[in-house]
Amino acid sequence: MSPDRDVPSDTEVRQAVAAFAQPTQARGVFQLLTSFGPFLAGCAAMYLVLPFSPLLALALALPTGALLVRVFIVQHDCGHGSFFASRRANTLVGRACSLITLTPFANWARQHSIHHGNWSTLDPRYGSDLYSACLTVREYQALTPWRRMLYRLPRHPLIANLILPPLVFLLLYRLPFDTPRNWTRERRSVWLTNAALAAMFGTLVVLLGWRQVLLVHLPIMTVSSILGVWLFSLQHRFETAHWARKGEWSPLDASLQGSSWFALPRPLHWLTGNIGFHHVHHLNTRVPNYRLAAAHESVHALWPVPALSLMGGLRAPWLTLWDDASGRLVRFRDAHRCGKVVG
Repeated sequence: MSPDRDVPSDTEVRQAVAAFAQPTQARGVFQLLTSFGPFLAGCAAMYLVLPFSPLLALALALPTGALLVRVFIVQHDCGHGSFFASRRANTLVGRACSLITLTPFANWARQHSIHHGNWSTLDPRYGSDLYSACLTVREYQALTPWRRMLYRLPRHPLIANLILPPLVFLLLYRLPFDTPRNWTRERRSVWLTNAALAAMFGTLVVLLGWRQVLLVHLPIMTVSSILGVWLFSLQHRFETAHWARKGEWSPLDASLQGSSWFALPRPLHWLTGNIGFHHVHHLNTRVPNYRLAAAHESVHALWPVPALSLMGGLRAPWLTLWDDASGRLVRFRDAHRCGKVVG
């Protein structure tokens, strides 16, 4: 923010975004139609061309997988209770989305709610999230060589952003991993989602054949998971991101300085369900994605936030450690320049 501008109060910023925290039923229904419709059309097109040109079917997995990201954002909003005003409508739509995204609705929504109480903070850190949590350089340097390798290997961009995402959605989400035993409803949602998926894909296999089903839906999920995880990974790990200790952390600063505004072209904002306005989403999770752009304009007039460019987004997966000395995220190789590695 320019030093010549008056710094707005927390209340002013929150009031600006709160004006957009009401769902609009017509816009919600329209987004459902423009999310499910194109996605299902893409799936149908892949099934139709597969017997004649497997390569063309594989190429169609790219736009169809991208459209699945848009469906996932609908499920995400339903989990926050922001897509529709009706709680029941959010639950029903969220469950319907889960059969396409392969992501148990209730379990993922509650796990995600923990993230919204504990992001861009250096303490406490818990859970199994590779993408929105990190060690400091000093903590990494203090690890034994074996533990440094175990920490670093799954966070290499090729593994974290290309290999792991499909495995997470296809395999890991089939189990209530990292879910406390007393979360009965959430654990049940995993098993019920699995049963519904088995019935749905079993029916498709009977009608169309296992080979066709595999060659259509596996590439779609691979593309979608890679795109989605990349977008998620840069929401709190980017070149100008600010992380803070508990005593210095505030929700406002963590939203506007620790969450990204990914300045995509308008068609890509549409395709990704406005996920790029993540700083506004953290200010108020009740703002539906179809109102995030307008909320951003309102907030930006009070508190301008630097944009994350597409090139910055491509560099973001390499930023994996927080350097207290420079106050920024750095790469693993930078940790060796910050000081001698212990061990």
